[in-house]
Amino acid sequence: MDISKLMEQAQKMQQELGKMQDELKATVYLGKAGGSEGVTIRMNGDYEVEEVIISDELFEMNDKEMLQDLLLIAFNDAAENAAADREAKLGSATQGISLPGF
Repeated sequence: MDISKLMEQAQKMQQELGKMQDELKATVYLGKAGGSEGVTIRMNGDYEVEEVIISDELFEMNDKEMLQDLLLIAFNDAAENAAADREAKLGSATQGISLPGF
């Protein structure tokens, strides 16, 4: 086993993972709840909420509890979309790599 070649491969993989993480951070994920008359959450790949869009119809309903529930659902939807994309992209990058002791 050539240690220098192994180190070179590890460094290349680390660079690729860093690039993927930057791409994920820049990606926008949407979470929705309540259909067209509901709530939309825009979140980046670092799970930071960038925008919350609430339809005018929800304000007209004057239902605080429903709005709170829709916000939670939309937030969780956006977070699940971000997590699934992260898992798919980063999981495929490390697939097939066998590291001793892991």
